[in-house]
Amino acid sequence: MNPVYHQAKFINSSPHLKDTPEDQGREVAFAGRSNAGKSSAINALTRQNALARISKTPGRTQLLNFFEINAGQRFVDLPGYGYAKVPVAVKKQWHELMETYLTQRKSLCAIILVMDVRHPLTDFDWQMVEWCRHTGLPLHILLTKADKLAYGAAKNTLLQVQKELRDINFPLTIQLFSALKKTGIDEVHHALDLLFNPVEPAGMESEEDDG
Repeated sequence: MNPVYHQAKFINSSPHLKDTPEDQGREVAFAGRSNAGKSSAINALTRQNALARISKTPGRTQLLNFFEINAGQRFVDLPGYGYAKVPVAVKKQWHELMETYLTQRKSLCAIILVMDVRHPLTDFDWQMVEWCRHTGLPLHILLTKADKLAYGAAKNTLLQVQKELRDINFPLTIQLFSALKKTGIDEVHHALDLLFNPVEPAGMESEEDDG
């Protein structure tokens, strides 16, 4: 468990890209359905019960929510998608906000895609997967609420999702996760370490030195 994530603090919430923190450093954005457990995952990863707001009414995350992890490193909680009771006009606004952020934010370095293990790979999940494949943005998938299934059933779902994503042909990682049982946290921290601090390809320094 990496303690650096426990130091996370809320920066701000923004309805527009112009109100966001300065576009420098590296940001990992959390995306997923409004009831898939994004906020619970962020709270579990930072060991803070109320860092990301959790509502009993899905669809309350309507803004871009920024959290500082370390100097130049941030989490971004994106608006949840797919909640039927949200008015069409609001859905359109969320979609435009997400699209603007995803296409224009230079510090965005990876996506954590959160899916309920009982309802994985919705249409919008597939859109996010395809968008990451198209842009080459690293993708780490959390199959959340794994405690809601027996271990064998959760493992079978993991294997099935891995199988369905096998032909996407770009680097992605996937795991089971439970915010309630605090399982899978070390695995996510390790993935985040690599996303925030990518390893340069071997030989890069020597080539530069030779020049």
